[in-house]
Amino acid sequence: MSPPEIVPVANYHCQTGENPLWNERDRKLYWADIPSGRLFRVAHDTLEHECFHQGEVVGGFTFQDDDTLLLFEANRIAVLDPASGQRRVLVEGIDPDMERFNDVIADPEGRVYAGTIGRTNENGGLYRVERDGSVMCLWKGTGIANGMAFTADLARFYWTCSTSRRIFVCDYDRKSGTLANRRVFYAAPEGEGDPDGLTLDTDDHVWTARWGSGLLLRIAPDGSVQERIELPVPRVSSVAFGGPDLDTLYVTTAGDSPDSDTADGTLYRLSVGRRGRPEFRSRIRL
Repeated sequence: MSPPEIVPVANYHCQTGENPLWNERDRKLYWADIPSGRLFRVAHDTLEHECFHQGEVVGGFTFQDDDTLLLFEANRIAVLDPASGQRRVLVEGIDPDMERFNDVIADPEGRVYAGTIGRTNENGGLYRVERDGSVMCLWKGTGIANGMAFTADLARFYWTCSTSRRIFVCDYDRKSGTLANRRVFYAAPEGEGDPDGLTLDTDDHVWTARWGSGLLLRIAPDGSVQERIELPVPRVSSVAFGGPDLDTLYVTTAGDSPDSDTADGTLYRLSVGRRGRPEFRSRIRL
């Protein structure tokens, strides 16, 4: 099989392009540049794109059911109305050991699981935000918590620890939001890059971005690598399915500087003959 065509979509020279997320309501793919606090969106059909917000550092975001964006910033959570540009802080001062939030994901009940980057290699971790806005630390012990996803049957939850270069899987209880029996799903060998953002396709295969190696991997539920795709830049940061049929893979990348004139930091898309599933929307109310 010939490798898929990798199409550059938009190059805003993102220092850390992240959090690609498909919005089925306006048929656009959204993403962020973490250090600059910029948020972008691109129309899937026309590839018209824009930067629609710039503010605080933003590690990740979810779409709320009322079409606002829930922003996970540096030790605070805020809500942004993309129509008016108004931003309101909901919770702050969550963890003094936190450098900032990182990847986040909503569950089917509207909660949010939010990873953090710690000030050391031991005090980053994973938090759960309940619908009433209360925040619970689920675990610490990592420097950089990263990509997450749920299996189709909602029985399992994947979580990435970039510090140890491992992807873990947990048992997920939808009613309580509990994550139990965490165990190693995949450990990255030397030369494969650090595991970063991830998503699942409809066959529950893991698509994982590899920071530092320029790779995108597809890993089967048994942990075997099924596909390797090489991107034209080394820092591949995250991946998401988009398009009306969720059959287009969007990939964010990162660069060294917003003033760079290289391809680093470009958003790409490609067709891989697979489909994804819709992501859940958060329902956090304060």
